[in-house]
Amino acid sequence: MTQRRVVVLGYHAAELLDISCVTSSLIMANLHGAVPLYDVCLATPSGLPITCASGLTLQGQQALEHVTGPLDTLVVSGGIGHEDAAASQVIVGHVRRLARESRRVASVCTGAAVLAAAGLLAGRRATTHWKYGYVLATRHPEITVDAEPIFIRDGNVATAAGVTSALDLTLAFIEEDHGAPLAREVARYLVAYLQRPGNQAQMSMFTESPPPSDSLVKRVVDHITGHLDGDLTTASLAADAGVSERHLTRLFLRHLGQSPGRFVRRARTEAAAHLLVSTSLPMAAIASRCGFGTTESLRQNFLNRYGIPPSRYRLTKTMR
Repeated sequence: MTQRRVVVLGYHAAELLDISCVTSSLIMANLHGAVPLYDVCLATPSGLPITCASGLTLQGQQALEHVTGPLDTLVVSGGIGHEDAAASQVIVGHVRRLARESRRVASVCTGAAVLAAAGLLAGRRATTHWKYGYVLATRHPEITVDAEPIFIRDGNVATAAGVTSALDLTLAFIEEDHGAPLAREVARYLVAYLQRPGNQAQMSMFTESPPPSDSLVKRVVDHITGHLDGDLTTASLAADAGVSERHLTRLFLRHLGQSPGRFVRRARTEAAAHLLVSTSLPMAAIASRCGFGTTESLRQNFLNRYGIPPSRYRLTKTMR
């Protein structure tokens, strides 16, 4: 191919940012020297205009039914219309067809539901918007759903989390295709402070949804966040709550979408992140206060959650 053909699929009530983060970033790469150029097209059912979730209307550039390969990249957008899109035999059938003719396939946000309906995520690890992770996992047990990372690559299939994570995924594609210097140049032009690694968490427990409605889960969560340096094993938490480990885990998965152990690691890591930028405490003191025991344990958990070591995190945040 003399150009990298990229088709972005839009449909009624798709999220405009899911589409524009991809298209604008790739066109920006063209303007800053991408060779070969990206040939970007918005495909819609029957080529008709779509009304996005924001109420704005986008004109389709090509009918989805008429798109043929080979393609470099197929991107399925998300949005509040994703359930109707995933239930559409026309949309799902053409996504399945085009995936066979594409070098790589991706979804943004709840667009993962369309890929799942097309069978393209079976046996793979995938992400989606944090609010819909449980739904995707419940409806498609054949998928290993991890609703924490910003994006996940599994073979030639990539799934990105909510909305602006499309920018992070597209920057990663540009770096893969043309090298890090061009990706950084595009990020700078878009005034993106930092190209986040895919395994960075989507959101913080300190800014997410209200506490769980289940009183037992809320009580355990309050205990965890107030005793980060204590014994927070699942066995200990279950004993304190007067339930079995299995029952506690089931409640956490139902109400929080994650196991008690994972919630504890997340709470400790995010508390450490807060201390790194709000205090001058040494690493050992932060590790002890947050229940990690050793600085190496802190470092490993930080890498798993944020994709960078705690020392670099402190440096980048305090330089803002």
